[in-house]
Amino acid sequence: MFWIAITLVAFVMFSYLVLRGENLSYLDQPVPRHSARAPSEAMQSVLASLSEFGGGSHGRGRQRVHAVRAFMDKMGAEREYVSEFHTLSTQELRGEWVLAPNFDSGRRILYLHGGAFIAGSPVSHRPITDRLARLTGAAVFTLDYRLMPEHKRIEGIEDCRRAYRWILENGPDGRSPAQTLVVAGDSAGGNLTLSLLAWVRDQGLRQADAGIALSPATDAVLDAPSLRSNIATDAMLGPAFGALAKVPSILVLWYTWATSRMLPTDPRISPLRGSLADLPPILVQASDSEMLLDDARRYVAKAQAAESPVLLQTWPDMVHVWQMFTPELAEAEEAYANIAEFLSSVSSTDGTEQAA
Repeated sequence: MFWIAITLVAFVMFSYLVLRGENLSYLDQPVPRHSARAPSEAMQSVLASLSEFGGGSHGRGRQRVHAVRAFMDKMGAEREYVSEFHTLSTQELRGEWVLAPNFDSGRRILYLHGGAFIAGSPVSHRPITDRLARLTGAAVFTLDYRLMPEHKRIEGIEDCRRAYRWILENGPDGRSPAQTLVVAGDSAGGNLTLSLLAWVRDQGLRQADAGIALSPATDAVLDAPSLRSNIATDAMLGPAFGALAKVPSILVLWYTWATSRMLPTDPRISPLRGSLADLPPILVQASDSEMLLDDARRYVAKAQAAESPVLLQTWPDMVHVWQMFTPELAEAEEAYANIAEFLSSVSSTDGTEQAA
Protein backbone atom coordinates (compact mmCIF):
# COMPACT_ATOMS: atom_id res chain seq x y z
CA MET A 1 0.00 0.00 0.00
CA PHE A 2 2.86 2.37 0.80
CA TRP A 3 4.32 2.15 -2.70
CA ILE A 4 0.90 2.46 -4.27
CA ALA A 5 0.33 5.66 -2.29
CA ILE A 6 3.75 7.02 -3.27
CA THR A 7 3.06 6.23 -6.92
CA LEU A 8 -0.30 8.01 -6.83
CA VAL A 9 1.21 11.08 -5.18
CA ALA A 10 4.02 11.17 -7.76
CA PHE A 11 1.47 10.79 -10.57
CA VAL A 12 -0.62 13.70 -9.31
CA MET A 13 2.39 15.94 -8.63
CA PHE A 14 3.90 15.30 -12.06
CA SER A 15 0.54 15.92 -13.73
CA TYR A 16 -0.06 19.28 -12.10
CA LEU A 17 3.47 20.61 -11.68
CA VAL A 18 4.94 19.47 -15.00
CA LEU A 19 2.08 18.72 -17.40
CA ARG A 20 -0.23 21.51 -16.22
CA GLY A 21 2.37 24.09 -15.27
CA GLU A 22 1.52 27.61 -14.18
CA ASN A 23 -2.08 28.44 -13.39
CA LEU A 24 -2.98 31.15 -15.92
CA SER A 25 -6.43 31.94 -14.59
CA TYR A 26 -5.11 35.37 -13.57
CA LEU A 27 -5.38 36.29 -17.25
CA ASP A 28 -9.13 35.66 -17.28
CA GLN A 29 -11.63 38.49 -17.22
CA PRO A 30 -15.42 38.39 -16.95
CA VAL A 31 -17.04 37.98 -20.35
CA PRO A 32 -19.99 40.35 -20.86
CA ARG A 33 -22.91 38.18 -21.86
CA HIS A 34 -25.27 39.37 -24.54
CA SER A 35 -28.66 38.10 -25.52
CA ALA A 36 -28.25 35.42 -28.16
CA ARG A 37 -29.56 36.49 -31.54
CA ALA A 38 -31.64 34.33 -33.80
CA PRO A 39 -29.28 33.08 -36.53
CA SER A 40 -29.58 34.87 -39.84
CA GLU A 41 -30.64 33.00 -42.93
CA ALA A 42 -27.01 32.86 -44.04
CA MET A 43 -25.93 31.49 -40.66
CA GLN A 44 -28.70 28.90 -40.76
CA SER A 45 -27.27 27.70 -44.06
CA VAL A 46 -23.79 27.50 -42.54
CA LEU A 47 -25.08 25.55 -39.54
CA ALA A 48 -26.91 23.17 -41.86
CA SER A 49 -23.72 22.51 -43.82
CA LEU A 50 -21.84 21.75 -40.60
CA SER A 51 -24.56 19.45 -39.32
CA GLU A 52 -24.17 17.27 -42.42
CA PHE A 53 -21.05 15.88 -40.84
CA GLY A 54 -22.47 15.40 -37.36
CA GLY A 55 -23.85 12.34 -35.70
CA GLY A 56 -20.66 10.28 -35.42
CA SER A 57 -21.63 8.10 -38.38
CA HIS A 58 -18.23 8.30 -40.06
CA GLY A 59 -16.39 5.66 -38.11
CA ARG A 60 -13.67 6.06 -35.54
CA GLY A 61 -9.91 6.40 -35.40
CA ARG A 62 -8.17 6.60 -38.76
CA GLN A 63 -11.43 6.10 -40.62
CA ARG A 64 -12.93 9.21 -39.07
CA VAL A 65 -9.74 11.20 -39.63
CA HIS A 66 -9.89 10.43 -43.35
CA ALA A 67 -13.60 11.29 -43.42
CA VAL A 68 -12.95 14.67 -41.77
CA ARG A 69 -10.21 15.40 -44.28
CA ALA A 70 -12.44 14.51 -47.22
CA PHE A 71 -15.31 16.62 -45.86
CA MET A 72 -13.10 19.67 -45.37
CA ASP A 73 -11.52 19.38 -48.81
CA LYS A 74 -14.96 19.02 -50.37
CA MET A 75 -16.12 22.25 -48.74
CA GLY A 76 -13.14 24.07 -50.20
CA ALA A 77 -13.23 22.47 -53.64
CA GLU A 78 -16.90 23.06 -54.42
CA ARG A 79 -16.61 26.83 -54.71
CA GLU A 80 -15.69 29.21 -57.48
CA TYR A 81 -12.68 31.45 -57.03
CA VAL A 82 -11.12 34.48 -58.66
CA SER A 83 -7.55 33.53 -57.74
CA GLU A 84 -5.38 31.01 -59.53
CA PHE A 85 -3.87 28.08 -57.60
CA HIS A 86 -0.39 26.78 -58.37
CA THR A 87 0.81 23.63 -56.59
CA LEU A 88 4.34 23.48 -55.24
CA SER A 89 5.85 20.12 -54.34
CA THR A 90 9.50 19.53 -53.53
CA GLN A 91 11.34 17.19 -51.19
CA GLU A 92 11.36 19.87 -48.51
CA LEU A 93 8.13 21.80 -49.09
CA ARG A 94 4.57 21.24 -50.24
CA GLY A 95 1.75 23.71 -50.67
CA GLU A 96 0.15 26.03 -53.20
CA TRP A 97 0.43 29.61 -54.29
CA VAL A 98 -2.85 31.52 -54.34
CA LEU A 99 -2.57 34.38 -56.80
CA ALA A 100 -5.25 37.00 -57.39
CA PRO A 101 -5.22 39.11 -60.57
CA ASN A 102 -2.47 41.74 -60.54
CA PHE A 103 -0.76 40.26 -57.48
CA ASP A 104 2.53 41.65 -56.25
CA SER A 105 5.07 38.82 -55.89
CA GLY A 106 7.16 40.85 -53.43
CA ARG A 107 4.29 41.06 -50.94
CA ARG A 108 3.68 37.63 -49.42
CA ILE A 109 1.45 35.87 -46.94
CA LEU A 110 2.37 32.52 -45.44
CA TYR A 111 -0.93 30.84 -44.54
CA LEU A 112 -1.14 27.94 -42.06
CA HIS A 113 -4.46 26.12 -42.27
CA GLY A 114 -6.50 24.76 -39.39
CA GLY A 115 -7.94 21.31 -38.82
CA ALA A 116 -7.01 20.22 -35.28
CA PHE A 117 -3.53 19.20 -36.52
CA ILE A 118 -5.08 16.09 -38.12
CA ALA A 119 -6.96 17.55 -41.09
CA GLY A 120 -7.14 20.51 -43.43
CA SER A 121 -5.16 21.32 -46.55
CA PRO A 122 -4.53 24.13 -49.03
CA VAL A 123 -7.70 23.01 -50.84
CA SER A 124 -9.94 23.05 -47.77
CA HIS A 125 -8.93 26.61 -46.90
CA ARG A 126 -9.18 28.20 -50.32
CA PRO A 127 -12.18 30.32 -49.23
CA ILE A 128 -9.85 32.13 -46.82
CA THR A 129 -6.70 32.21 -48.92
CA ASP A 130 -8.53 33.38 -52.04
CA ARG A 131 -10.16 36.17 -50.02
CA LEU A 132 -6.84 37.22 -48.48
CA ALA A 133 -5.18 37.21 -51.90
CA ARG A 134 -7.88 39.45 -53.35
CA LEU A 135 -7.98 41.64 -50.26
CA THR A 136 -4.26 42.37 -50.10
CA GLY A 137 -2.88 41.82 -53.60
CA ALA A 138 -0.19 39.69 -51.99
CA ALA A 139 1.01 36.29 -53.16
CA VAL A 140 -0.41 33.82 -50.63
CA PHE A 141 1.40 30.55 -49.99
CA THR A 142 -0.65 27.90 -48.16
CA LEU A 143 1.64 25.35 -46.55
CA ASP A 144 0.69 21.68 -46.72
CA TYR A 145 2.40 20.75 -43.45
CA ARG A 146 2.60 17.22 -42.10
CA LEU A 147 -0.40 16.10 -40.06
CA MET A 148 -0.97 13.77 -37.14
CA PRO A 149 -1.38 10.87 -36.60
CA GLU A 150 0.83 9.83 -39.52
CA HIS A 151 3.48 12.29 -38.37
CA LYS A 152 4.66 13.69 -35.06
CA ARG A 153 3.38 17.09 -33.97
CA ILE A 154 6.92 18.50 -34.07
CA GLU A 155 7.23 17.60 -37.77
CA GLY A 156 4.38 19.94 -38.68
CA ILE A 157 6.05 22.66 -36.62
CA GLU A 158 9.35 22.06 -38.42
CA ASP A 159 7.57 22.35 -41.78
CA CYS A 160 6.29 25.80 -40.77
CA ARG A 161 9.77 26.93 -39.80
CA ARG A 162 11.23 25.63 -43.04
CA ALA A 163 8.49 27.39 -45.04
CA TYR A 164 9.16 30.68 -43.26
CA ARG A 165 12.83 30.64 -44.14
CA TRP A 166 11.95 29.69 -47.71
CA ILE A 167 9.28 32.33 -48.35
CA LEU A 168 11.63 35.09 -47.19
CA GLU A 169 13.73 34.38 -50.28
CA ASN A 170 11.28 32.76 -52.72
CA GLY A 171 8.12 33.99 -54.44
CA PRO A 172 5.73 32.53 -57.00
CA ASP A 173 8.05 33.59 -59.83
CA GLY A 174 11.19 32.09 -58.35
CA ARG A 175 13.94 33.27 -56.05
CA SER A 176 13.55 36.87 -54.87
CA PRO A 177 13.44 38.52 -51.45
CA ALA A 178 10.11 39.30 -49.83
CA GLN A 179 9.35 43.00 -49.54
CA THR A 180 6.63 42.44 -46.96
CA LEU A 181 5.60 39.24 -45.20
CA VAL A 182 2.54 38.37 -43.14
CA VAL A 183 2.02 35.05 -41.33
CA ALA A 184 -1.62 34.03 -40.88
CA GLY A 185 -3.56 30.99 -39.79
CA ASP A 186 -6.80 29.75 -38.26
CA SER A 187 -7.51 27.48 -35.29
CA ALA A 188 -4.67 24.92 -35.26
CA GLY A 189 -3.02 27.08 -37.92
CA GLY A 190 -3.43 30.06 -35.61
CA ASN A 191 -1.53 28.08 -32.99
CA LEU A 192 1.22 27.38 -35.51
CA THR A 193 1.27 31.05 -36.51
CA LEU A 194 1.80 32.30 -32.97
CA SER A 195 4.36 29.61 -32.23
CA LEU A 196 6.23 30.43 -35.43
CA LEU A 197 6.39 34.18 -34.76
CA ALA A 198 7.94 33.53 -31.34
CA TRP A 199 10.47 31.14 -32.89
CA VAL A 200 11.41 33.71 -35.56
CA ARG A 201 12.08 36.24 -32.79
CA ASP A 202 14.23 33.79 -30.85
CA GLN A 203 16.21 32.81 -33.97
CA GLY A 204 17.00 36.43 -34.80
CA LEU A 205 15.53 36.06 -38.28
CA ARG A 206 13.83 38.87 -40.11
CA GLN A 207 10.50 39.13 -38.32
CA ALA A 208 7.21 39.11 -40.20
CA ASP A 209 5.62 42.51 -40.72
CA ALA A 210 2.43 41.25 -39.09
CA GLY A 211 0.59 38.18 -37.89
CA ILE A 212 -3.09 37.22 -38.13
CA ALA A 213 -4.62 34.50 -35.96
CA LEU A 214 -8.25 33.50 -36.53
CA SER A 215 -9.82 31.68 -33.56
CA PRO A 216 -6.41 30.33 -32.49
CA ALA A 217 -5.73 27.50 -30.08
CA THR A 218 -3.02 28.89 -27.81
CA ASP A 219 -2.68 26.44 -24.92
CA ALA A 220 -2.44 22.64 -25.04
CA VAL A 221 -3.06 22.48 -21.28
CA LEU A 222 -6.74 22.98 -22.18
CA ASP A 223 -7.87 24.65 -18.98
CA ALA A 224 -9.37 27.90 -20.32
CA PRO A 225 -12.92 28.45 -18.97
CA SER A 226 -14.62 28.82 -22.38
CA LEU A 227 -13.53 25.31 -23.33
CA ARG A 228 -16.37 24.21 -21.08
CA SER A 229 -18.68 27.21 -20.79
CA ASN A 230 -19.07 27.60 -24.57
CA ILE A 231 -19.60 23.96 -25.54
CA ALA A 232 -23.32 24.45 -26.11
CA THR A 233 -22.86 27.60 -28.19
CA ASP A 234 -20.01 26.35 -30.40
CA ALA A 235 -21.70 24.66 -33.34
CA MET A 236 -18.43 23.49 -34.87
CA LEU A 237 -16.16 22.47 -32.00
CA GLY A 238 -18.86 21.63 -29.45
CA PRO A 239 -20.06 18.41 -31.11
CA ALA A 240 -16.50 17.31 -31.89
CA PHE A 241 -14.72 18.12 -28.63
CA GLY A 242 -17.43 18.77 -26.05
CA ALA A 243 -17.04 15.28 -24.64
CA LEU A 244 -13.61 16.31 -23.33
CA ALA A 245 -15.39 18.36 -20.67
CA LYS A 246 -16.52 15.11 -19.06
CA VAL A 247 -12.98 13.73 -18.90
CA PRO A 248 -10.94 14.51 -15.75
CA SER A 249 -8.43 17.23 -16.56
CA ILE A 250 -5.55 15.12 -15.31
CA LEU A 251 -6.33 12.47 -17.95
CA VAL A 252 -6.62 15.12 -20.67
CA LEU A 253 -3.11 16.30 -19.82
CA TRP A 254 -1.69 12.81 -20.19
CA TYR A 255 -3.61 12.25 -23.43
CA THR A 256 -2.22 15.48 -24.88
CA TRP A 257 1.31 14.46 -23.91
CA ALA A 258 0.88 11.00 -25.42
CA THR A 259 -0.60 12.17 -28.73
CA SER A 260 1.65 15.17 -29.33
CA ARG A 261 4.76 13.58 -27.77
CA MET A 262 5.45 16.99 -26.26
CA LEU A 263 4.66 18.41 -22.84
CA PRO A 264 1.41 20.41 -22.91
CA THR A 265 3.31 23.37 -21.40
CA ASP A 266 5.91 23.40 -24.18
CA PRO A 267 5.71 26.85 -25.86
CA ARG A 268 6.14 25.17 -29.24
CA ILE A 269 2.60 23.79 -28.92
CA SER A 270 1.35 26.25 -26.29
CA PRO A 271 2.49 29.70 -27.47
CA LEU A 272 0.61 31.22 -24.53
CA ARG A 273 3.13 29.55 -22.21
CA GLY A 274 6.20 31.18 -23.77
CA SER A 275 7.54 34.71 -23.78
CA LEU A 276 5.20 37.10 -25.60
CA ALA A 277 7.54 40.09 -25.57
CA ASP A 278 9.00 41.69 -28.72
CA LEU A 279 6.42 40.26 -31.11
CA PRO A 280 5.35 41.94 -34.35
CA PRO A 281 1.87 43.46 -34.67
CA ILE A 282 -0.66 40.62 -34.41
CA LEU A 283 -4.43 40.69 -34.98
CA VAL A 284 -6.46 37.99 -33.22
CA GLN A 285 -10.12 37.45 -34.13
CA ALA A 286 -12.49 35.17 -32.23
CA SER A 287 -16.18 34.57 -31.61
CA ASP A 288 -17.54 35.12 -28.11
CA SER A 289 -19.57 31.92 -28.42
CA GLU A 290 -16.75 29.55 -29.39
CA MET A 291 -14.80 27.21 -27.14
CA LEU A 292 -11.45 28.82 -27.98
CA LEU A 293 -12.54 32.32 -26.94
CA ASP A 294 -10.48 32.32 -23.75
CA ASP A 295 -7.45 30.89 -25.56
CA ALA A 296 -7.51 34.07 -27.63
CA ARG A 297 -8.30 36.38 -24.70
CA ARG A 298 -5.55 34.93 -22.49
CA TYR A 299 -2.96 35.19 -25.25
CA VAL A 300 -3.79 38.81 -26.02
CA ALA A 301 -3.87 39.80 -22.35
CA LYS A 302 -0.44 38.30 -21.71
CA ALA A 303 1.04 39.74 -24.91
CA GLN A 304 -0.25 43.22 -24.14
CA ALA A 305 1.17 42.97 -20.61
CA ALA A 306 4.52 42.20 -22.27
CA GLU A 307 4.04 45.37 -24.39
CA SER A 308 3.68 43.54 -27.70
CA PRO A 309 1.30 45.20 -30.20
CA VAL A 310 -1.38 42.50 -30.18
CA LEU A 311 -5.03 43.33 -30.84
CA LEU A 312 -8.15 41.24 -30.10
CA GLN A 313 -11.41 41.58 -32.02
CA THR A 314 -14.48 39.51 -31.12
CA TRP A 315 -17.83 38.90 -32.80
CA PRO A 316 -21.05 37.67 -31.17
CA ASP A 317 -22.73 34.39 -32.10
CA MET A 318 -20.30 33.35 -34.82
CA VAL A 319 -19.14 29.82 -35.55
CA HIS A 320 -15.50 28.89 -35.09
CA VAL A 321 -13.46 30.42 -37.96
CA TRP A 322 -16.53 32.04 -39.50
CA GLN A 323 -14.18 33.83 -41.92
CA MET A 324 -14.28 30.58 -43.92
CA PHE A 325 -17.86 31.31 -44.93
CA THR A 326 -17.29 34.19 -47.28
CA PRO A 327 -19.09 35.94 -48.89
CA GLU A 328 -22.31 34.42 -47.52
CA LEU A 329 -21.78 35.69 -43.95
CA ALA A 330 -21.80 39.46 -43.67
CA GLU A 331 -19.76 39.07 -40.48
CA ALA A 332 -17.03 37.32 -42.43
CA GLU A 333 -16.78 40.30 -44.74
CA GLU A 334 -16.65 42.57 -41.70
CA ALA A 335 -13.74 40.51 -40.38
CA TYR A 336 -11.85 40.84 -43.66
CA ALA A 337 -12.48 44.59 -43.72
CA ASN A 338 -10.92 44.75 -40.26
CA ILE A 339 -7.96 42.68 -41.44
CA ALA A 340 -7.43 45.13 -44.31
CA GLU A 341 -7.57 48.06 -41.89
CA PHE A 342 -5.12 46.35 -39.53
CA LEU A 343 -2.61 45.61 -42.29
CA SER A 344 -2.91 49.15 -43.62
CA SER A 345 -2.23 50.57 -40.16
CA VAL A 346 0.79 48.31 -39.75
CA SER A 347 2.28 49.25 -43.10
CA SER A 348 1.59 52.95 -42.51
CA THR A 349 3.37 52.76 -39.16
CA ASP A 350 6.37 51.11 -40.84
CA GLY A 351 6.38 53.73 -43.57
CA THR A 352 5.96 51.11 -46.28
CA GLU A 353 3.44 50.72 -49.02
CA GLN A 354 -0.03 49.87 -47.76
CA ALA A 355 -0.83 46.15 -47.66
CA ALA A 356 -4.44 46.42 -48.71
